[in-house]
Amino acid sequence: MPKILLFFLFLSFGTFSQLEEVRRITKELCSPEFHGRGYVNRGDSIAAHYVVSEFQKVGAQPFCDDYLQHFTMDVNTFPGEMSVQQNGKALIAGVDFSINPSSKGISTTLYPIEIPVEKALDIEFLKKTIAEATASFKQHALVFSYANVSSDTMHKIKGLIYEIATILPVIELVDTKFTWSVGQDQSLFPYLQIQDSVYQKGIPIDVSIEARLLKEYETQNVIAFIPAEKKKAPFLIFTAHYDHLGQMGENTYFPGANDNASGTAMLITMAKYFKENPSDYNILFIAFGGEEVGLLGSKYFVEHPLLKLKKIKFLINLDIMGSGEESITAVNATLFPKEFELLQTINKEKDLLPLIKSRGPAANSDHYWFTEKGVPAFFIYTTGPNRHYHDVFDTYEELTFSEYDDITTLLIEFVKRL
Repeated sequence: MPKILLFFLFLSFGTFSQLEEVRRITKELCSPEFHGRGYVNRGDSIAAHYVVSEFQKVGAQPFCDDYLQHFTMDVNTFPGEMSVQQNGKALIAGVDFSINPSSKGISTTLYPIEIPVEKALDIEFLKKTIAEATASFKQHALVFSYANVSSDTMHKIKGLIYEIATILPVIELVDTKFTWSVGQDQSLFPYLQIQDSVYQKGIPIDVSIEARLLKEYETQNVIAFIPAEKKKAPFLIFTAHYDHLGQMGENTYFPGANDNASGTAMLITMAKYFKENPSDYNILFIAFGGEEVGLLGSKYFVEHPLLKLKKIKFLINLDIMGSGEESITAVNATLFPKEFELLQTINKEKDLLPLIKSRGPAANSDHYWFTEKGVPAFFIYTTGPNRHYHDVFDTYEELTFSEYDDITTLLIEFVKRL
């Protein structure tokens, strides 16, 4: 067989095995055994130790004790009962109903009081209704709907709902998919969302929900290192958050495939590449915890850095990396136009991605705290037909990784030319 053909066969096999690795790791991180990589059943710690084992496999060194940088935070969790029934019909968590992440638990029958849309911002009407509801022996809940209201009015109603949830339970009727998150505290009363299509007007709702606020919960960042041959080389950092939303009760978990098992898997495969192909930079690979709770892992790292931040030449944060059919976006592109132009140049030269979009600074992922401290950074994410985000449908099966090879080629070349 000609040598040139052997070379291309080897190259194809290497790319294929890397893609298979990113798929394997992503699928593992999305499995039920990780409990949504949240704070029920210590899913975050299970995921962190898995990430450590994958860094060890590729030969990346620890940059701190056992690869782990520990920190604490407060987090609200829903570890047990998550039952909502109306007229004898059980509603499905994450599909038919959702609970505000800062909600308190409750076990009771809620008697709904529907608030007409035209009265939703009538303060005197609401005061009178709340007074009557709280004076009753029954546990009432105010029910709000956003039907036929403007987005501005909707935001005003939402602001009122949070205030009302300090007085009595609230139910919000929605007609779009749920987008969940993680809370750091608890409201005095529960705040439910129910799909308008399954809600039965005026019918009592049986609710049994366990919520547990965990104070000073210990979690961790995972930090691996591949040194340059020159000891005084500058640092380059790749980051991704490994945590996700966890569980909404015992039976519903959020796989978090695109957000951000995909970025975590890409982080590990990038470590594998640079272990096999050393760079002129010292490269750190940081998998952050606590991102979904409020960018807490990256905030802790910046406040307790394991190296001088001025030594960091550039940081690349990978979040939502499972597609790319339409484009990738570089957050902070307007802050670092020279580096963004380099991305565009490489992309054009090598005919990689259909589009690289420019976006300004935003506090929407773990790059943020570094930028605030003066560290040059991009947050890169993909866009494609997969629109699942912070919901139970963000599964491994929905990911294509169609642009994985092109994205990694772009990033590797960016590091070479930076």
